[in-house]
Amino acid sequence: MAKHATPQDDQAERNIDIVLTAMRELFGDKDLTAIDRYWAEPYIQHSPQMPNGLDTLRDTVPRLEGFSWEPQRIAAQGDLVFTHSIVHGWAPNPVVIVDIYRLDNERIVEHWDVVQDIVTAEESANGNAMV
Repeated sequence: MAKHATPQDDQAERNIDIVLTAMRELFGDKDLTAIDRYWAEPYIQHSPQMPNGLDTLRDTVPRLEGFSWEPQRIAAQGDLVFTHSIVHGWAPNPVVIVDIYRLDNERIVEHWDVVQDIVTAEESANGNAMV
């Protein structure tokens, strides 16, 4: 039997689209006006290097050199969107980042992340790639 889309599934898909568009416009295009379109205060930040509030994004994005965000996997549940990405330009070397975004009224209002240096499959104890 085919599964029918629910209103929650539709909202999860919209949330994924919002996050992908927001990240592309802000970090890829370095369009700071994307903050006004896709984020909202109070913006709660759980990344240990970044304070709360959208001014942090406004200050950080223009200084990123060689930044690229390459999502490999993305999922959503309820008001949360999860991305598993390869990121260049955030740290001295490429990293793998799992980001979790919480949306409210179709705006990003909260963010968590887990950042790891990339280890090749050959260097990994299990022989598996990280992404």
